[in-house]
Amino acid sequence: MKELIIKDLHVSVEGKEILKGVNLEVHPGESIALLGPNGHGKSTLLATIMGNPKYEVTSGSILLDGEDVLAMSVDERARKGIFLGMQYPSEVPGVVNADFLKAAMNSRREKPIKLFEFYRELESASKRMDINMDMAQRFLNEGFSGGEKKRNEILQMLLLKPQFAMLDEIDSGLDVDALVRVADAINYQKENSDIAYLTISHYARLYSLIKPTRVAIMINGKIAVTGGVELIDRVDKEGYEWIKYELGIEVAKQDASMNTVSIGECATRSAIEKQAKAK
Repeated sequence: MKELIIKDLHVSVEGKEILKGVNLEVHPGESIALLGPNGHGKSTLLATIMGNPKYEVTSGSILLDGEDVLAMSVDERARKGIFLGMQYPSEVPGVVNADFLKAAMNSRREKPIKLFEFYRELESASKRMDINMDMAQRFLNEGFSGGEKKRNEILQMLLLKPQFAMLDEIDSGLDVDALVRVADAINYQKENSDIAYLTISHYARLYSLIKPTRVAIMINGKIAVTGGVELIDRVDKEGYEWIKYELGIEVAKQDASMNTVSIGECATRSAIEKQAKAK
C-alpha cells in the first residue's frame, strides 16, 4: 500500500446527507484512531470505503495508490487489500467457516492455496486468537457468541493480510482477555507488514493497547480535528464539548447525554470501577 486519499467525500443514506466533505489521508504503517460522537459518520465512512451499496456517494473521491476506489466493486476492493472488520458480523447459514476463509484467501492469490498450507495458517491464526479449531467447521458466525464473531473477524484479517484494515468497534462486547487477544493480533500484523489501520472504538483501553500513530475526530460528518494520541485522553476526560468552544463548531447531538459520556466510560473503565467497589 502507498496511500489512501479521501477528498471532499459526500455520502447520503436514503436522501439524508451523512458525510459532508470528508478529507483524510492514510499512509502505509499508520494507525489512525477515528473518534467522534455516535451518529456523526464514522461507520458510514468505513462502509463507504468498503463499498456498501446502502451508502450513496454524491461527490468526492477515494483513491488507493492513485486508483479510483469508487469505481471498484466490493470484491475488487477486497482483492486490492481493503478489509473491514464489522461491528455486527452477519451469520451465513450453510457456509462453512473454513471454506469461506479458504475462498477469501484464494481470491487474493494467483494460485489456490494448498490444503496443508491453508490449515497450517488457519491453526496458527486460531491459536493467536484463542479460537478452537472446531469453529472452522461451523457455519460462518451462526450460533457464535458476540465475542466469537469479533475474534473471527480478526482471524480473517490475519489470514487475508490486507494492506488497509478498517475496524468498526471490533472490541465491543469483548471481555478484557479477549480484548487483549485482539490488540495483540493487531500489533502482530503491524509489526510484520506496512498495513495501515483506521479504527473506531469507544474503549480508551483498546487504543492504549494498539497505540495509534494519529487521531482524527469526526464531527457533523467531517474530520474536524486531527492530531496526536493526546486527543484520546482529552476526549476521554472532557467529551467533545470543547470542540464547540475552541473551534466554533456546533456539535450536533444525538441525545441529551452525548457529551457526558467519554470514550473510556463505555465499558472498560465502568467495569473496573464496579469490580473495585464490589471488593
